[in-house]
Parts: sequence; C-alpha cells; structure tokens
Amino acid sequence: MQTFPLESISIEEATHKQFRFVDCMTKVFPGNAMLTRGDLGVVPGLNKPETTRKVEQVIADFFEAEDAMLVRGSGTMAIRYALYKTVKPGGTLLVHDAPIYPTTNVSLDMFGITVVKADFNDLNQLSEVLENKEIDGALVQLTRQKPDDRYDSGKVIGSMRELRPDLPIVTDDNYAVMKIPKIGVEMGATLSCFSTFKLLGPEGIGCIVGDKDIIAQLKKDNYSGGLQVQGHEAMDVLKGLTYAPVSLAISAETTQRVYEDLNNQAVEGVKQATIANAQSKVLLIELDKPIAKNVLKAAEKLGAAPHPVGAESKYEIVPMFYRVSATFLESDPTLEKRMIRVNPMRSGPETVIRILSEAIQSVKKTDGDDRS
Repeated sequence: MQTFPLESISIEEATHKQFRFVDCMTKVFPGNAMLTRGDLGVVPGLNKPETTRKVEQVIADFFEAEDAMLVRGSGTMAIRYALYKTVKPGGTLLVHDAPIYPTTNVSLDMFGITVVKADFNDLNQLSEVLENKEIDGALVQLTRQKPDDRYDSGKVIGSMRELRPDLPIVTDDNYAVMKIPKIGVEMGATLSCFSTFKLLGPEGIGCIVGDKDIIAQLKKDNYSGGLQVQGHEAMDVLKGLTYAPVSLAISAETTQRVYEDLNNQAVEGVKQATIANAQSKVLLIELDKPIAKNVLKAAEKLGAAPHPVGAESKYEIVPMFYRVSATFLESDPTLEKRMIRVNPMRSGPETVIRILSEAIQSVKKTDGDDRS
C-alpha cells in the first residue's frame, strides 16, 4: 500500500511553536492570572467568562487569525457551527471525492446540505467543478480520507481562492493542529475547526478560528449560559495547547523509527508497515497472515490500549493497537483481517516493537488465525 502522510513538524519546530504560544499568552494575560483557574458565568458585555475570551484571543493571535471561539461539542460541533453559518441549511457544499467523516455526514444530513464532489488530488478536476457547479461553500479535511490521498491542502485552498475568491472555505483541522506547519486559516481558509481534546485539552471543547464577522454571528447565536465554555475549561485548553506540539512531534518521530524498524524485518510476521493519516498519523501494519483481530486481543493483554479515547488526548499514554479506521475500511474492506493500526502515543519505539512481536508470536503459538 502506498500512502502520502502529512509531513510532521520536527521537535525543534514544535519547540518553537510552544515558545511562540507562550509568548502570545504573556501579551494577553497578566502573570497572576496564569496561576488561577479562571472565572465563571456570563459576564455582562461578553456573555461568557473573561478568561474564556482571553484564551480565545491568545488562540487567534497564535494562528494570526481575526478571531477564535471555544464551543461545546468538540471538533464535531465546531464544524457543525461553521457549516451552519457559511453554507447554511439547504446549501451546496464542495467536498473531496472520498468517504466523508461520519460525524460530518450527520451534520450534512441535519442541515439538508447537498454535496458536490471533486477529486482534490487532481487540481484540474477541482478547477472544472469550481467553474461549472453552483457551490455555496467548501470543506477541506486536512488529514487523509482514503489511503491514496496525496493532495496539498494549501494548493487546494489556493485553487479555490483563485477561482472563487468569495467562496467560504471551512477546514476540518482535527488530527493536524500543532502537527503540521500551518492550519487551514493560515493557508487562506475562512474558518478552521478542531477539537482541543485531541490537543491534551479538556473533554468536549472545540475551537473555531478565522473570520471575525462569522464568529461574531456564532457568538450571538451561542448566547445561552449553558453553552459557554467556563474559565477553568478554557485554561485547560491553553495548557493543553502549550504542551501538545512537542508531545506530538515526539510521537511522530517514534512512529518514523518504528516504521523503519518494521520494514527492516524487526518483527517476524509483519509483511510491511506504512505511515498514514488515518486519522491521526499512525502505523498501518500489514501482517503476513489474516490474524489481525487476535493480535489486537493479545496486544491488550500485553499493555496496549485497545481503543482511542480522544485520539492523542491527555488520557492516552500507552501505545494504542486498534483496527483500521472506518473510512479506510470503506475503501478496502479486506484490510480488516490482515492489518492493524498502531499509534505510539507517549511510548518509545522499543515498547511498540516488543508488544507487537510478543502479540504476534502468542497468536501463532495458539494457532489463532482469524479466518472468519
């Protein structure tokens, strides 16, 4: 299998992001505020905690965007809100010709949005669709939706801007923020949307970054006190974003080392390993026998996490050994029996190699080939 994973930033580049993010903090918060848990409630004039508003300002400044907004409902709700204001119910949305992320599909169904597809891997086809179809907005997912995706999000957004300067472009930045050099708004998109839970932040908090006028409308619509992100939650978002870049860069480096070891026959029973964004950057490990399900069961007994929590959330420390993602299986269902997905999380390459080797050998010893 040939894949085209996103290029991760180096540990040095990640360190620079951390330093710059902290610098942005110091320009918004007085020092004593960083030693508190923030305020609560709907402050008159803001309709949200003052701490939350300041955290939004830090995030906007860091991404060199006009504004930012923290929302309840994680990345899913951030995308849902963005589509609600840019494409609007009943509108037409341009998407990549690939399986749409399941929670995004729910949003499209909720709003009765019609989808127009173009292959983002082919900029000529994208241009043709942009020139000949009625489109109200576009959605670009930065990570891969199928194994052979290879498009450059910056070039895709650039083509859209060139042909349709006023077209609202929403980017799904989940699994990409703080891992790659730029997010959608930094490449010219209208709004970037992502989950802060995937960035060592609190459960259930999403973020929208970008156009100040659209975000102002969303804030006005999002007036209920129960919908506000409280000060302590916003502070946890800030702390997570501080530590995420370096942590994620270390994980990416570990993934690369395991990839090289596996393809140098470090583990008997592995046919080949590939790095892919599915959705996080992970190892797709093809086994030489159809024993994937049993290997996953054995890996759990050896200390591997059997499923994700928030895809690199603060709870995910040990390596995760899991099935191939649903969107990848949709493109090739046969992968389920012979391939597993591994994310090192906070572990080192030695731990991943040991668990994988012992799991495969234990399955083979018990003659547990999964041929069902």
